[in-house]
Amino acid sequence: MTDSQLTILETWLSSHPAVQYTPRTSPSFADEIAVWNAGRSKSHIPLAAVKPRTFADVGALIHICRTYNIPFTFRAGGHNIEGKALHHDALLIDLRGFDSVRIAPDRKSATVGGGILQGKLGETLWKEGLFTPTGSIADVGYVGWSTYGGYGLFTPHWGLGVDQILGAKVVKADGMCVDTDKEEGLLQGIKGAGGAFGAIVEVRVRVYEMKKLLSGVIMFESSNIRKTFVEFNAAFHSLQSEGLPDELAVQQFAINAPPGRLFGTIFVWSGEDLDEGRRWADRIAHLGIPIMNTVAPTSIPDWYRGNGAMVPTSVYGSSRTANVRRLTPELAEVIGQSLERMPADPATMLSIHELRGPSATSKRDSVFAAREPHFMLEILGCVVAEGKKEAAEQWASETLAQVHGTEAQNLLPGAYVSLHYEGDQKMCAEDRLQKLFGEFADAVGGLKEKYDPSNVFALAVPKLK
Repeated sequence: MTDSQLTILETWLSSHPAVQYTPRTSPSFADEIAVWNAGRSKSHIPLAAVKPRTFADVGALIHICRTYNIPFTFRAGGHNIEGKALHHDALLIDLRGFDSVRIAPDRKSATVGGGILQGKLGETLWKEGLFTPTGSIADVGYVGWSTYGGYGLFTPHWGLGVDQILGAKVVKADGMCVDTDKEEGLLQGIKGAGGAFGAIVEVRVRVYEMKKLLSGVIMFESSNIRKTFVEFNAAFHSLQSEGLPDELAVQQFAINAPPGRLFGTIFVWSGEDLDEGRRWADRIAHLGIPIMNTVAPTSIPDWYRGNGAMVPTSVYGSSRTANVRRLTPELAEVIGQSLERMPADPATMLSIHELRGPSATSKRDSVFAAREPHFMLEILGCVVAEGKKEAAEQWASETLAQVHGTEAQNLLPGAYVSLHYEGDQKMCAEDRLQKLFGEFADAVGGLKEKYDPSNVFALAVPKLK
């Protein structure tokens, strides 16, 4: 970055006072660039941070950056595990000012700003007796979560986040804001590849009537966490064989708590019949020896608050991920043994997401490839104490390698974009496309050539060129 490039940027900003500008010299700069991965905030210092208020300003910023070779990135929630919203000496364009929610007259859809956080979206809809599937953490950016796939505890009932998206407004490489309804293939592309083709400043999503929710955490006796995990999954598989209702979701997790390593589940019942939900909560609780059960009627805002209490506000480290068809006895044993070695840090954890229900079927209107029923393993090699990062990442890498060493027919190809970690691997663009998008790799590559042939969005996630 040259002084002349910065001068050009600042000259434009001086005539656009509505665009909030935070230079490195500002006392508020550290707060403005803070992301969930605190290590990234220290090692990748943006040139400056700007917060546009209009789509036209986003387009003008892209135009200036493209014309004068100023690298740039976008951020909303800043919860990418590796903190990829930040790049050293790149302009950080903060979209959190775009956080509006407009409900359609028929109450079947809502138009949502591209920088909205999940908590605000969920709370706004809940006040209207409405709901759309989101992840479980309030301060995660909704658009990033949904456009890269969007696993969550409402997936079995209503589907993945990516399958709620009906349309979007995208600012392209030429600075023009377009509606995906008028751009062939663009909607399919952002549904799975996110912001690889442009800045997503607005999305239109399905919403549903919802006035009741039953949820809570069930923790199990875990003095022998391997045994607890293995026996729970053997019993859970038997329950699955009987058939699970779509209204039921169970997210398994292992965390470090003051008593030590603990295994538990987040339970969600999103059906109208709460008595039936309580019966299912009791069945899940009896798959192990419960030591805590907080399942009760709740609201979406309170649900977010409860989930957020289990997750540190900032971390150091990275994640690993794999998709598996079943939690087989062999795989459960491997994971259970790994949990016995899990480093003792509040941010080191395992979470298991399940894909079943309406999204677990072949779809051609997105480039999200992992469509058969499966479990997505989220292995967080993260810590709150920076000095322990290496050990946590090593544990995550070893766990993933051991998972990959189990029966091959149970492993699904590909990886979840939001959690995929390449590290020092020198993966070429073609291999990355195939890894992340499978049968849609050529389609994603073709859309990149169509909408961003010069790779203006070079720093977007995922890297396609």
